[in-house]
Amino acid sequence: MEREQIGFLDFFKTIPDHRISRHKRHEVEEILLVTFCGIITGCEGWNDIELYGKTKINFLKKYLPFKSGIASDDTFRRFFRALDPDKFESCFVEWVKSFQLNMESKIIALDGKTSRRSFDGENKPLHLLSAFASEIGLSLGQIKVDEKSNEITAIPQLLEILDLAKSIVTIDAMGCQSDISEKIIAKNADYILALKGNQGNLHEDVELFFNRNIRKFKRFSFKKTTKGHGRIETRKCVVVENIEWLRKRHPKWKNLKSIIEIESLRDIQGKVSIEKRYYISSLAANAKQIANAIQQHWGIENKLHWVLDVCFSDDQSRIRKGNAPRNIAIIKKTALNLMQIVKPHYPRISLKRMRKLAGWDNTFLEAVLLAEF
Repeated sequence: MEREQIGFLDFFKTIPDHRISRHKRHEVEEILLVTFCGIITGCEGWNDIELYGKTKINFLKKYLPFKSGIASDDTFRRFFRALDPDKFESCFVEWVKSFQLNMESKIIALDGKTSRRSFDGENKPLHLLSAFASEIGLSLGQIKVDEKSNEITAIPQLLEILDLAKSIVTIDAMGCQSDISEKIIAKNADYILALKGNQGNLHEDVELFFNRNIRKFKRFSFKKTTKGHGRIETRKCVVVENIEWLRKRHPKWKNLKSIIEIESLRDIQGKVSIEKRYYISSLAANAKQIANAIQQHWGIENKLHWVLDVCFSDDQSRIRKGNAPRNIAIIKKTALNLMQIVKPHYPRISLKRMRKLAGWDNTFLEAVLLAEF
């Protein structure tokens, strides 16, 4: 009987097999398929994954032969500890690129997340910098931030592997660096970078301008009010593009076209607070577009990092040895992408319940595995 094909698995099975040939009883594809299915359906460790495979062996044989049955938990453990995560991440990126997404004017948010319980002895917890397409809810790629480094050095590496053409890249104040803005422009994209005090007097110059000189210049503004759960928030975005004076004072910023002030007024049960934040951008002064892009940036927190913690128990994961935490993080994001692709067909089912349903219903799991963007 001809077996069914799982498209996304083709991109991952090309990873080099690091195992000694005479010791191999289980094919790479079989180990990957059981692990992907296990993570999708709620497995939290190697014992879970082995038990899942043995319970669902008949379903799994629809796709691969499993002539030696399901691997032991020790086999899964050893395989992912030794697997080269850089090669595995490149497979993930190539899989996402195969979607051929039209990223024109789409928001690509960059931000980091620490898997808090992934520390091992003196090794610090895994910290990954991720790129996330906020509007469509897809993870585009990730890169490990080295223990002795920070996100500033990791951001250019992540930008290099992504297709950014015509997109809008948003980064918090950590990434507000002139060489990063230059890298984004070189990738044929635009940027919106948050300002803080880490860029000398650039933040101060922009803040003073909005507080003292704004009325003298043409400005574009957009205001939006949202209500819910006893909270009223009004966000006002003001953009100015007549900033030749700023470009002369800070000539190293590539394609700097506009500066932005976001004023957030929050009324929570009668208690009012006001917060102002400042940004620089290579975009022209379209206040509505820029306000939307800045708000969409937080999708990486709400739709990726929060989901990984709440739905995939990422912060509670005890997988911590060798390369395993990083490799499993890639599998979790693959699982999340697959579920996001099918999510529009199940609008009333949360992602957390979708994982349960995939464990209960093989037909639904199959729909997730065969999902194509």
